[in-house]
Amino acid sequence: MGVVRDPRDLKSWLTDKDGVLMEGDKPIPGARELIDHWNERETPYLVLTNDSVQTPRDLAARMNWAGLEVPEDKIWTSATATAAFLANQEGNKTAFVLGEAGLTTAVHEAGFILTEHAPEFVVLGETRGMSFEQATVAIRLILGGSRFIATNPDMSGPGNGGVVPATGAFAAMITAATGRKPYTVGKPNPMMFRSALNKIHAHSETTGMIGDTMTTDIVAGMEAGMHTVLVLTGSTRKEDVGRHPFRPSRILDSVADLLPMLD
Repeated sequence: MGVVRDPRDLKSWLTDKDGVLMEGDKPIPGARELIDHWNERETPYLVLTNDSVQTPRDLAARMNWAGLEVPEDKIWTSATATAAFLANQEGNKTAFVLGEAGLTTAVHEAGFILTEHAPEFVVLGETRGMSFEQATVAIRLILGGSRFIATNPDMSGPGNGGVVPATGAFAAMITAATGRKPYTVGKPNPMMFRSALNKIHAHSETTGMIGDTMTTDIVAGMEAGMHTVLVLTGSTRKEDVGRHPFRPSRILDSVADLLPMLD
């Protein structure tokens, strides 16, 4: 089992977005009430997502349209986590970025110059338009000594009409061409969780992590020392839990079942 604590004793929360609070563009039952509970009591919390395409402002707008009043400063993406990681690294603040607005904005706001000229880092995020030329530039820069960073390891994700390749798939291609594996910041790296805790000035011993995926949310939350709550509204069924050598602290049908435990 993960770290087991009474939810009433927890002072702060991290939660996944998709499969926990939202299904597509619709809120999952109980999500609105949980967010309202945290907002009204000024409970420190962050919504975590491996999405590096959208900025926190964009994601906050989408959640607000769905009826979830989540401010943009309560959203922590793999892009913002990557930018926070890069800001604490030694070396020139220069990067060649392959990604969408969520990533380029985060890296730029972290004080980096975006350039193709001998950058300290090559940073790869989810991208819908990487060209052969861009991939070639990234490969040559990495072979020339630039440090290879990826926002998240996801190999695929949902898209219009079905599955589409994600960051991990593009990273694998670049690794095959260079022999260099990226350092990946997003879930399930506990680094993303520790940076989120730092952002809200929280401690792992008094923080809960809510997720729907054993191999990302739950394992990383457990490794970061948090109370972990698995909800069954996303990608994991109850019978799937036994296939893993670790366990969440709690298993709930949905976040609606967590709310009574907080009063």
